[in-house]
Amino acid sequence: MPDLAPPPAADAAVDSRRAWLVAAAAFVVGFVVFGTLYSFGAVFEPMSAELGGSRAATSAFFSIAGLIFYMTGALTGRLSDRFGPRVVVGAGAIVMGAGLAGTACIERIEAGYLTYGIGVGVGASCAYVPSLALVGGWFDRWRATALGIAAAGTGCGVLVMPPLTAALIEGHGWRVAVAVSGAGFGSLLALCAVVVRPPRRAPGVAVRPLTRVLRSSQFLRLYASWVLATTALFVPFVFLPAFARDHGASSVAASSLLSVLGGASLVGRLGIGVLVARIGTLASFKIAVSIMAGSYVMWLASASYGLLAAFSAVLGLGYGTRIALMPGVLIELFGLHNPGVILGVFFTAGGISAVLGPMIAGVIVDHTGSYRWAIAFALAMGAGGLAAVASLQPDRGSVLDGNGGIRDA
Repeated sequence: MPDLAPPPAADAAVDSRRAWLVAAAAFVVGFVVFGTLYSFGAVFEPMSAELGGSRAATSAFFSIAGLIFYMTGALTGRLSDRFGPRVVVGAGAIVMGAGLAGTACIERIEAGYLTYGIGVGVGASCAYVPSLALVGGWFDRWRATALGIAAAGTGCGVLVMPPLTAALIEGHGWRVAVAVSGAGFGSLLALCAVVVRPPRRAPGVAVRPLTRVLRSSQFLRLYASWVLATTALFVPFVFLPAFARDHGASSVAASSLLSVLGGASLVGRLGIGVLVARIGTLASFKIAVSIMAGSYVMWLASASYGLLAAFSAVLGLGYGTRIALMPGVLIELFGLHNPGVILGVFFTAGGISAVLGPMIAGVIVDHTGSYRWAIAFALAMGAGGLAAVASLQPDRGSVLDGNGGIRDA
């Protein structure tokens, strides 16, 4: 049944106990979704060995799931706006839990494309986009802090789940590990579906039509910035450990640079409240993008492990801050109406970047025999992302009212 009715007045207020429950649910959803996706590396080797698939065939599990996750956000966000987040997040819990459970039972690689690739991809999209899109509308004074907490769930999932999954595989095998994940994560997402609900909205608020939002120069510039800056971000995610090994770091030390990046991103996600309180959401977002762009200069000039660790920390700080601020920027520019579909359409930018960044950087490395030109490519993309939003301001012909609507100035 559609969950469109406002909650009772005592529970509906911004910055209320209900609001923090919604933020907590978004944290858990982010933990589950990204913890599942990024722990695939721990499952990859034993699964490939048992099923007899090539590395390329097995890695397609993750590629299919990631592509569907990023590219279906507009659909799941639209469904959430229309039928209510409980329905869509609940469907995500069922589909993702069933997909993981089914993956634990497969006997052929091809079956995993359906159970993991489609099941996890669709389930993750149903759960993540609607839950994150809700958070900003439940807060006013504490919006930046709440969005930072919600965004921190993804970072915690990436840090915690891969080693836990590896330990479970070592003790009980990959099938048990995936089955346990399906049961546990499906249950957690189902609990989140009970909690999430749309915030109460004042009646009679005029809103900017959705098509006008998606075609506006602000949205297009923000979208272009996200594609460019995230294309740059995927270069170190894929190539930084190899670069460090080429400069004398051990495999463990090289891989640890990604942990430094992830840890710094958590600091950025959780610390944005202070920055936003001082200079505002949009200005803070621009600073985060500029930190990311400038960090690639550090990477280009780095040769020692210490400098690479410093680069990872600076990039992670900017990356985490930008991630946490993004929903707030969308609210500041476009209001609180249609939050699911706006966030979902914007989310497709990450899918484009996931394809472009590693692929183009890989071609550059193959043709030049050096990582330096790939780093220069990342620097150029980061600078382009900054240029796209450097002068971005809300539309002077309209202003955001207190209820999240757009009215003429």
